[in-house]
Amino acid sequence: MPAAIFGITNDTLNLVVNLLILFLVVVWLALVWWTYSDARRRIDDPMLVGTATVASLFPYVGTVVYLIVRPPEYLADVRERQLEIAAAEARLAQLEALTCPYCEGDIERSFLKCPHCLRKLKDPCHRCGRPLDPRWSICPYCEAEVMQAPGGGPRSVAAGG
Repeated sequence: MPAAIFGITNDTLNLVVNLLILFLVVVWLALVWWTYSDARRRIDDPMLVGTATVASLFPYVGTVVYLIVRPPEYLADVRERQLEIAAAEARLAQLEALTCPYCEGDIERSFLKCPHCLRKLKDPCHRCGRPLDPRWSICPYCEAEVMQAPGGGPRSVAAGG
């Protein structure tokens, strides 16, 4: 006759209790494995992964504690977000960086001449002195009308005199 668990002598009831205990042990071991694999995906420090796994060895309670204190994001998601931010910053820097159409040297929007090849990039407004884009018909800073010079570049004429 097999040993009675919890003092149960009925064979059928004993079998049910044994299967229930087996089920609880299998679920507990599965939770230990799940805690270990989830911690590896969320935590970069191997010591903390080991601590989370050892904590989950306390049946059910350790896994619940891990669920409460675990990091909210996977490491892959954090790295992907950092790459997206770096790519966005690179695109922004590329938009802000201009190059000279003649020598490909770095210039700024406000440059009148290229500091590398000394070619004229823009003409200044005769009223306020700010650089004018050749496509503009008025100065956006002082509202002076811009006339096209015979050479094709802009020439500013003061509005009203």
